[in-house]
Amino acid sequence: MSFPGESRGKWKGNQMSENSGDSTGTPVVVTTEHRGVFFGFLPGDRAAATVELMDAQMCVYWSEDVQGVVGLAATGPTSRCKVTRPVPRMTIHAVTAVFDATEGAVAAWRSRPWS
Repeated sequence: MSFPGESRGKWKGNQMSENSGDSTGTPVVVTTEHRGVFFGFLPGDRAAATVELMDAQMCVYWSEDVQGVVGLAATGPTSRCKVTRPVPRMTIHAVTAVFDATEGAVAAWRSRPWS
């Protein structure tokens, strides 16, 4: 059984195409007023108070070795972090920051440290 977002296809509307190599949009880490921390692909406006992420995950807990929320965008979560499985699409309200994620961080998020 596969889970949403694991096929690494390309998003078109609300459906994922299986023949593409990655999700459409910029890989980002998003924080909210309610202390939520999320990773996903941002196809839209990064300056909005509400954003939609595709192939999105939430970091429930990050360990000290990540060195804070910016570390989640720079190097990604480690094996000591707790990260949810991805969902196809997520709308996030009360956005406080949007960080571009590095290639290394994207790979770390994809490894789903919390299994």
